[in-house]
Amino acid sequence: MQQEYDVIIVGAGPAGIICAYLLKDKGLKVAIIEKSIFPKDKTCGDALSIDVVNQLQLIDPSLGQAFELLAEKIPSYGITVVSPAGHAIEMPLYKDSNDKRSGYVCKRVVFDNFLYEQLKKSDQVDFYLDTVVVDVDCTAENAAVHTTKGSFTTKMLIGADGAHSIVKKKMIGQAIAKEHYSAGLRQYFKNVKNFNSENFIELHFFKEILPGYLWVFPLPNNEANVGIGIPSSTISKKEIDLKKVFQQLIKEHPSLKERFKDAIPMESIKGYGLPLGSQKNKLSGERFLLLGDAASLIDPFSGEGIANAIRSGRIAADVITAAISGNNFSASFLHSYDKEIYRRMWLEFNVSRQMQKLSRFARAFDFIAGRVQNSNYLKDFMRDALASVHKKKVLIGPKFLYHLFLKK
Repeated sequence: MQQEYDVIIVGAGPAGIICAYLLKDKGLKVAIIEKSIFPKDKTCGDALSIDVVNQLQLIDPSLGQAFELLAEKIPSYGITVVSPAGHAIEMPLYKDSNDKRSGYVCKRVVFDNFLYEQLKKSDQVDFYLDTVVVDVDCTAENAAVHTTKGSFTTKMLIGADGAHSIVKKKMIGQAIAKEHYSAGLRQYFKNVKNFNSENFIELHFFKEILPGYLWVFPLPNNEANVGIGIPSSTISKKEIDLKKVFQQLIKEHPSLKERFKDAIPMESIKGYGLPLGSQKNKLSGERFLLLGDAASLIDPFSGEGIANAIRSGRIAADVITAAISGNNFSASFLHSYDKEIYRRMWLEFNVSRQMQKLSRFARAFDFIAGRVQNSNYLKDFMRDALASVHKKKVLIGPKFLYHLFLKK
């Protein structure tokens, strides 16, 4: 016998959990199907931007408050960007030391479990964990989800199942071109030395891996998340052995080797893929929507995807509610989801894509880094852009370009 739901969400990452969280009080019968069990890890940089923190508060003040009380995280008050020539630009996320804003670094195994526990308090969402989706299909009458533990039918199917989404594969089938995809590696360490006193996250743009970067993010308990991300097209073109380059940089590069001299690996190197938001994709169709990584909503320059995953869950919840209320699940009606996603995010993606292209050139990167390093005005511009997706447009605005290229 098939289970019937108003909404079935495949995937219990931030996008799927937030979508369900916003639907739980709408009088709908909602299910989440997840292949893993909690707590579950996600290979990621673990950085939670101010945008993430702000959205949790906006979704539900009690959710935001619960996150602030979460112990297993560390506040990060800024970002250090290191250019190929070694220009280190330290950018606090706050202007006034009396009103400090921070992002956080929190392991995904902790953050995702936190979101799950908050949603699990409600008895209005059914969880099917350790359940693998093997097939999906949508018709004019309903959507069907076939799993290792039985079949389900639903009015709306939500694909929040990550970079290798089966919902996307079955409903759209489009492959991601290498120029719009990045490969990443992550490894946790203990005893990495010489972090900024305010726990700045670090992005190191070494010449060998441009336009990619190596990151070093501080974590609680003297731990660190260390990783590397490079566009897949660059890896293919330059025949880069990502694991080899990663290990060489932390062991041999002059700026890192002393910091990692006594560092202890806490796991083997983990690999993952990042579908980038550098091109517009189809995100919906009759009776289905794609969220988060399944919708390729990762920032092309920074590789950050959690904030946009949460934002996609928020947008999806509104569209789902309208579709069910109006009993309209057509592709044309649900295309409003695609429009709203790109209305909110395309500027950010486009600017980041241009930044990614520019960062391919070491000399240009070093010139810009040197100018920013010596200009409080430019640092303020950069800080505002990093703190808010709505302000990222300043990076291609006339004032920024004037101060970058013309002002003495």
